[in-house]
Amino acid sequence: MIRIIALGPGDPESVPALALEAIHGSTGPFVAPDLDPAVGTLLGIARTRLPDDLTGIADGSVVVAADPVAHAVAQAHPDAMTSPSRDVLRARAIGARVAELAVVASRLRAECPWDRVQTAATIVPHTVEEAFEVAEAVADGDPAHQADEIGDLLFQSVFLSALLEEDGHADLATVARGQADKLISRHPHVYGDQAAADAGAVVDIWEQRKRAERPDEGIFHELPPGLPALAYAAKAQKRAASAGFAFPDVSSALDKLDEEVGEVRADPSQHEVGDVIFAAVAVARAAGVDPEIAVRAAAARFRERVEGAAAMAAEAGEDFESLGPDAQLEWYQRFRGR
Repeated sequence: MIRIIALGPGDPESVPALALEAIHGSTGPFVAPDLDPAVGTLLGIARTRLPDDLTGIADGSVVVAADPVAHAVAQAHPDAMTSPSRDVLRARAIGARVAELAVVASRLRAECPWDRVQTAATIVPHTVEEAFEVAEAVADGDPAHQADEIGDLLFQSVFLSALLEEDGHADLATVARGQADKLISRHPHVYGDQAAADAGAVVDIWEQRKRAERPDEGIFHELPPGLPALAYAAKAQKRAASAGFAFPDVSSALDKLDEEVGEVRADPSQHEVGDVIFAAVAVARAAGVDPEIAVRAAAARFRERVEGAAAMAAEAGEDFESLGPDAQLEWYQRFRGR
């Protein structure tokens, strides 16, 4: 069996006592990638190279590495023994990588001409853009694309925290701790003795806790007017639901949507069209679907189908844009059914 011993950040001043004890109690053979020379001297272990394929580490080896590398090896070997435990190692590895990102942000802030002149106000538009790109990546269903876009959004939080720190308010550690405290407080069904039968009950608890924390803000607290329309509608409905004003199930929400569709047939005005869209958002909420992501995914499918229909028409020698609506729809249906 492989044994994995994590060295903390990997510098000689921070080797955990648990790691020292585990190493001194092991006979090897040791695999010690990226080992700081001073740490190697301290431990009496020579630096070695990991195989490109982490699953190729020989059985019986003792892997000695900084937390992020040790965590990667542990992921590749689910049956390996780890010191510390896997949960602790994962937390330490994540902390190390986020700390690296914070160091990058600090250096960019100090040395990059563009980053030096930024303020929170100039960064926020980029933050909003990155959030939309995360939503698009989720709709695409590509995990690698999602990881990349989530990383971009994470850096926005890290950089904004650095700006707060410069002004003497809160650093990234304070921001993270505050978020953890808030999540613990708003999940009494996990960290306390309150019960939640389903996901809907969890949302109700969350909103009730938020209202209790800020009693002076009313039902529609934290409802930014700058949100995209679908997100604004969903958030407004969620706030109303926290006060008990919501459809009890999908069927009831669909009945309301049917009613609004009937009204827009009689009067296709902005007011009535808006009511239809708002009612559709209520259906999405009742079904547990994020309307913003759902509509983005639908728009992406529509684009793919129209482009595909145009390509099919072109292969048949027809110019899609010159065709009438009926002919275009026929090509559209052909592409959908291919």
